[in-house]
Amino acid sequence: MNDLLQLFTNNLLPVLLAVGAGFLAARFLNIDPRSLSRVTFYIFSPCLLFILLTSSELSNGDILKMSAFTVVVLMLVGLIAWLIGKGLRFERPILAGVVITTMLVNAGNFGLAIVLFGFGEKALGYASVFFVIDAILVYTVGVVIASMGKESVGQSLKNLVKVPAIYAMVLALIFVYAGWKLPLPVERATRLLGEASIPTMLVLLGMQLRSVRLAGNIVPLVVASSVRLIVSPVLAIGLSMLFQIQGSFQQAGVMQAAMPAAVLTTVLATEYDVVPEFVTSVVFITTLLSIITITPLMAFLGG
Repeated sequence: MNDLLQLFTNNLLPVLLAVGAGFLAARFLNIDPRSLSRVTFYIFSPCLLFILLTSSELSNGDILKMSAFTVVVLMLVGLIAWLIGKGLRFERPILAGVVITTMLVNAGNFGLAIVLFGFGEKALGYASVFFVIDAILVYTVGVVIASMGKESVGQSLKNLVKVPAIYAMVLALIFVYAGWKLPLPVERATRLLGEASIPTMLVLLGMQLRSVRLAGNIVPLVVASSVRLIVSPVLAIGLSMLFQIQGSFQQAGVMQAAMPAAVLTTVLATEYDVVPEFVTSVVFITTLLSIITITPLMAFLGG
């Protein structure tokens, strides 16, 4: 019990305090999170990803393997949620809400910080790859599901050009493969901007949670929360054995798979009018309950 408390205090509590700072800022300073979100999305996050991939010991093979692992985990989780929802005869909009909140995780705001504190820089490199693939799924599969047929797959794929982290990942792979280095002033500027990413994302998460409100639909809420916080990490542990991964790779992959629902799903739900109140409820509940589920999982993974 003392070990779990220490893990929570040293690794999870700092993250929650940073999120709380963002929540209080939104509550008392009346700050619009959109501007901060755009700066993080277009500047801080791509810089962080580039620095992590070019300065880590990850090979192109490791990056591709983590990408495949991420896609398989998240797609299977989404499929499981869809099957449960169909079996319980959820209405079509609720079913869409359940699938996007279980399949798309908060791998950026929450996951990167927890992996860094719990498992260190090497695991953070793997976790950043998970984060990018999750972002790609948000803007492709997530948009398709949320739109419920209102948006074509081709149009959804066009949204990929709006994800700067993808360009950062491709550029980093080229630099790693070619053995190139950034000029020192550019490298230092990129590192400074990247280091601002994690604390900014945590503050942003707190600001976004300020606007979340609970809604009804108790059974779908229980299904979505259970699949996201319990089924997903258990599935990830099993798949890590199938993929024959261990150490920092396994720690990062499983921990990212255990994160709460992505705050960005509320944006998708609002944009396509797919039960936004329900989706924001899932985000809020899974974020709160993840405090309980993440700590023992970190102990299991050797944090």
